Amino acid sequence: MEFNYPEGATPLDPDEIEGLIPTHITRRDELDRWEQENINEALAWIEERRPKDILNERFMKQLHKRMFSNVWKWAGTFRKSDKNIGVSWYKIPIELKLLCVDTEYWIEHQAFSEVEMAARFHHRLVSIHLFPNGNGRHARLMADILMQYILNQPLLTWGKANLIKSGDDRKKYIEALKSADNGEYELLLQFVNS
Repeated sequence: MEFNYPEGATPLDPDEIEGLIPTHITRRDELDRWEQENINEALAWIEERRPKDILNERFMKQLHKRMFSNVWKWAGTFRKSDKNIGVSWYKIPIELKLLCVDTEYWIEHQAFSEVEMAARFHHRLVSIHLFPNGNGRHARLMADILMQYILNQPLLTWGKANLIKSGDDRKKYIEALKSADNGEYELLLQFVNS
């Protein structure tokens, strides 16, 4: 099995690849198709549930599991190795708790606009990098859940693009995240609503 990773994607290590449930998958496009079908099931679950209690480890793990449990045995489980992005694996629970507390503060004190709260939340979630795979999709969906069910705002548009595949839209998205790494959120704010 050989996967070609799009720019900015986190490669899986051999142990993580061993966790692939559909053993017939050998190409990235097949994997993307299976993952998207599983994500569609998660979207239906969210629509039915309309979650409000989302700023916690339990919900974030549950959402990831709903998004990828038909594809990966480790779905919903924090990564246990360091990657090319993210905090050290053993700091994930602490950093996630801090993000949740900060986000609750932003909401309570209206520290930023709703869009900026969601963008900052998304950026920090991606930066922590909770799982071996699917972090960008998970973080975008979490930001959308935050917008829709907590902040009562329209969903973000995310450039109206497929951010899974390589291309100009993904490059803009990665560039916006890197800019946010330096505390500059303007590109990300533009992207999430473009």
